[in-house]
Amino acid sequence: MAQNIYDNPDFFAGYSQLPRQVHGLDGAPEWHVVRDLLPELSGKHVVDLGCGFGWASRWMREQGAASVLGLDLSQSMIARAKAETADPAIEYRIADLDTLDLPKETFDLAYSALTFHYIQDFARLVRVIREALVPTGHFVFTIEHPVFMAAAHPHWIKDEDGRQTWPVNGYSVEGQRRTDWFAKDVLKYHRTLGTTLNTLIGAGFDIRRVEEFAPTPGQIEQTPQLAEELERPMMLIVSASAS
Repeated sequence: MAQNIYDNPDFFAGYSQLPRQVHGLDGAPEWHVVRDLLPELSGKHVVDLGCGFGWASRWMREQGAASVLGLDLSQSMIARAKAETADPAIEYRIADLDTLDLPKETFDLAYSALTFHYIQDFARLVRVIREALVPTGHFVFTIEHPVFMAAAHPHWIKDEDGRQTWPVNGYSVEGQRRTDWFAKDVLKYHRTLGTTLNTLIGAGFDIRRVEEFAPTPGQIEQTPQLAEELERPMMLIVSASAS
C-alpha cells in the first residue's frame, strides 16, 4: 500500500490551507494550462485519480461530463469530497492506486493532479489506465517535475559567483525520495522525465503535449514567491491519447 500521509492530522491540517485547497482550481497557478489540454467533456465518462477534495471532479461535471469516478487513498480526502458534493453522477471511492484495477474500455478521460509521484509502480498503473480507456480516450496528468523532485535542498543556495541556485541531486538515480512537507518523512518516487514519457509510450499511449509549467508575469506579480519556478520547473503536465 502507498504511504497514506494525507490522513496524518498534522499533514492534513497544513495541506488544507494551501491556496489550491482553499480556492480550488482558481488557486492552482497551472490550471489554465491543464484546462486547455483537456478534451471536450460533454457526455464523457471520467476517472479522477487522486481526486482529493473533488475540485476537478465537480468542475468536469459542470462542463457536461456524464459521470465522474473520483479515487483517493485518503479517507479524510474522500470524506471532504463527499461532504462538498451533491451530485449523484459523481462517485467517490477510497482506492490505493498502487494496486488499482479498473473496468476495461470504460472511461473517455483519465485525469490526475499531483498524485503519481507517490506511486511506486508507475508502469503498472499506466497499463491499467490504458486498458480502462476507450479507444479514443485521453489521459491528462500533472506531477512534480523530476528536476524539482531531485532538488537536494529545500532552499536557495548561492554559487561561487553569488548567484542564487537550486541544486539538483542524483537526477539519474531513480527510486524513493523522502522529504519533510507538513509532516516528517513524506515518501515520494523519483523518475526521470525520460522514464515518465517512455512508460507512457511503452503502454501504448501517444503523447500529445508536454508542458513544463512556468508562471506568467501576472501570476508572479500577484504571488511573488512563484518567481522561483522560473529557475527550475516545479510541475510537469502531460497529455496523451489511447490511439
